[in-house]
Amino acid sequence: MAIYEGSFTDTTSLKIGIVIARFNDLITTKLLSGCLDCLKRHGVDISESSNNLDIVWVPGSLELPIAAKSIIKKSKYDVLITLGAVIKGDTSHYDVVVSEASKGITKVSYENNIPIIFGVLTTDTIQQALERSGIKNNLGWNYALQAIEMGSLIKSLN
Repeated sequence: MAIYEGSFTDTTSLKIGIVIARFNDLITTKLLSGCLDCLKRHGVDISESSNNLDIVWVPGSLELPIAAKSIIKKSKYDVLITLGAVIKGDTSHYDVVVSEASKGITKVSYENNIPIIFGVLTTDTIQQALERSGIKNNLGWNYALQAIEMGSLIKSLN
């Protein structure tokens, strides 16, 4: 019997792309900070001269899937991380953005056989988003851990 799992030990060869929404950047920049901290502490070269990490900024969460699809064509990534924050308001816009962003990201992942970590916060209030981006816990760290695990797993299976 073979058992396959992602590894956190050899991260130096992982090629990672991060696609991040500028909308709600008070939140998304905190998520990015947590994400980069985790990657660095796990041995991923995040320096500006690194060839192992690319960061792409887009206007909002709805644009995450098309940018993810586009950067996959640019380079051979082992894993992508999408970061965004959609905060519920008084209109149905929230439901549309969350639904279409998640469906689009999933579709790009399946079509390209590349794990894409869905790091889009979907909260009812700005307070909840702040808590999840650093006040209580920075989920950016968790998204980076998921990326390392899934990137190494899929790389070993291919």
